[in-house]
Amino acid sequence: MSLPDSDQGDSLPVLPENIRSVQPGGGVCYQLELAWGRWRRWWLRTFRAGYVRRMAECRLGDATSAPHEILDPRDLKFCCNQCTAHWAAEDDPFRCRERLPFARWGLAELQIMGWPLFGLSILLIALGPPWQWFAAVTLVLLGLVVYFFRDPHREIPQDPWAIVSPADGTIAEVTELEHYEFLDGPAVRIGIFLSIFNVHVNRSPRAARVVAMHYKPGEFLNAMNPESALRNEYMWIGLEETAAPHRRLAVRAISGLIARRIVCVLRPGQEVRRGEKFGMIKLGSRTELILPRDAVGVEVVVGQKVKAGSTVLARYVDVHC
Repeated sequence: MSLPDSDQGDSLPVLPENIRSVQPGGGVCYQLELAWGRWRRWWLRTFRAGYVRRMAECRLGDATSAPHEILDPRDLKFCCNQCTAHWAAEDDPFRCRERLPFARWGLAELQIMGWPLFGLSILLIALGPPWQWFAAVTLVLLGLVVYFFRDPHREIPQDPWAIVSPADGTIAEVTELEHYEFLDGPAVRIGIFLSIFNVHVNRSPRAARVVAMHYKPGEFLNAMNPESALRNEYMWIGLEETAAPHRRLAVRAISGLIARRIVCVLRPGQEVRRGEKFGMIKLGSRTELILPRDAVGVEVVVGQKVKAGSTVLARYVDVHC
């Protein structure tokens, strides 16, 4: 994922005022992580001054607009969309976390929910009958938590005309729209329902540049309810392809009854590769992809199962445009 440079940034909309972090909806786990970050930065400044100095020497970009001091890459988890500070891969001591089979944006929830469930399970088993039978329930819950935050590897199609799914789940709708303002013409909307059993990491459908964003706080209706698309919290991302003829498309991540935290690390001016991860929705939701109707051929039907980054939802039909 490339960061916006200053020349690009001058011609693009700024990040909306209500997007003050990569998880603008906040949450209990979010607040706990922020508190941990404050304590951690104090500890580093107090006891690891040499490490802090080395990290400062190899830091790239600008951290001026960050909401707190940026000492190392972990401080960027929730504010990487607020500044351009970053580290080269070889200077990032936490780079190995990318190899974990879990979404990095869910590691805190995985530990906050997982370790207590694991500890309770061990305690119930140690207590013996009849308490040990209740351990089956806590172990199932633990398995569901671990399963939810998984982040499996995906093979990205190399077909230059392919538009891949931005989310895992089931196709809930394929609807033609008479006019879609961002595309300045007719469009087709492909809606994907994500149950709690789906991978919830979002991926870019094409190699594109972010040109607009909009975050709307809202309700948390069941994602199967048609009203949820209008009334629920959502993050809308307007994309423009990096290659000519620079066609536009949009992705909208919508919260659900259980999923109430939308994560999006993007900001206007950033470029993403096709299939690249850019965020997630935590615990069951809906994701929509909006495409120019007359330029694409939709290749999925309602009820079909899809995988983010690997399932082709549509292809451009005019390869000469």
